[in-house]
Amino acid sequence: MAKQVSKPARCRVVLAHDWLVGLRGGERVLDAIARALALLPHVEVAGLFVMFDDTHSLSRAVDALPHVRSTLGRLPWASGPLRRWLLPLYPLAVGDLSRRLAALHRKKPIDLVISTSSAAIKGLKAPQGVPHLCYCHSPARYVWSQTKQYSDGSVLRGLGLRLFSERFKTWDRRTSANVSTFIANSNHTRSEIQRCFSRDAKVLFPPVRTEFFTPPTQQRPLDGPWMVAAALEPYKRTELAIEAARRANRELLVVGDGSERARLERLAGPHTRFLGRLGDERLRELFRSASLLLFPQVEDFGILALEAQACGLAVIARRAGGALDTVVDGVTGAFFDDVDDPDAIIAAARRCPRNCDAACRENALRFSEAAFKDGLMKLLLAQCAKLGA
Repeated sequence: MAKQVSKPARCRVVLAHDWLVGLRGGERVLDAIARALALLPHVEVAGLFVMFDDTHSLSRAVDALPHVRSTLGRLPWASGPLRRWLLPLYPLAVGDLSRRLAALHRKKPIDLVISTSSAAIKGLKAPQGVPHLCYCHSPARYVWSQTKQYSDGSVLRGLGLRLFSERFKTWDRRTSANVSTFIANSNHTRSEIQRCFSRDAKVLFPPVRTEFFTPPTQQRPLDGPWMVAAALEPYKRTELAIEAARRANRELLVVGDGSERARLERLAGPHTRFLGRLGDERLRELFRSASLLLFPQVEDFGILALEAQACGLAVIARRAGGALDTVVDGVTGAFFDDVDDPDAIIAAARRCPRNCDAACRENALRFSEAAFKDGLMKLLLAQCAKLGA
């Protein structure tokens, strides 16, 4: 008699994300999770819970989900420029969403909550007995690790962080208990989760679009410009890249925009060009023609360094943060150690291997969308199997 194969149990999932106000690394991870869930015929996504949502289109998979926005996020301008000033009210927004989630569960039971968090949504309380998996990009940087950097340049912002950061950290630490399993985007973030919340985490690197970011068809010019690409904000340390290029008398292309742009333009030498925000196609062109990407900041993961390597571009990175996972010293770039010395960047650039396009590409492929999907599917299928046990 043929053995009967049991069908996977139906699994009703809720996704949660801090805010939908642009398509950046966190939203690309959310999109990848939504697309992976859509491939599982026994999984139904009941909703996407967010604190703030500016209602603009992000991706086909994310747009197709029913969005549940907090009451706070529906206030005028709250999902726009005002969002960053509402930090003291984030716990109220998460509490509101927790009550909405409980109401949804009462109508039709939820089996699993998956959040992607870099601010507060990891504090979402799942209904009793429902597991909560949190893909954590970082504990909230502005209170846990980069308060000074976020305070620089704004007396009002600095005052607000001094007044409310300890209260927020107390809430953040307490509500980490609402997470059943933490998934970190890097070993650095895993260490931060342990430091901030005294919790362990699995590591699943985020997806890199290696099918889009590809090497040049012709040999890379060794005398091509250096480049730096980042939001022009204090914590990105772009001034170190600018000063290093000035001292080395090298052309530097600065990609990005932000509150620091005017100050940085005053610091720049004659060979530095500010290009502003660029689309993916233009960014890929620069990755293919530059000779080095300078990466002077500390990132929790730093997907841009891998997009560059996918195009064969070597990276000069600070020996810290996610770069320890993504850059291979002496193979796909070089590390520098001195936090504030542009000469350390120049020395690293001199040590950087030449003609390393193939090595950079091979390293980036370890972080491909397919690799992320495989790791995510294993986690999801294991969770769904528990539901059917």
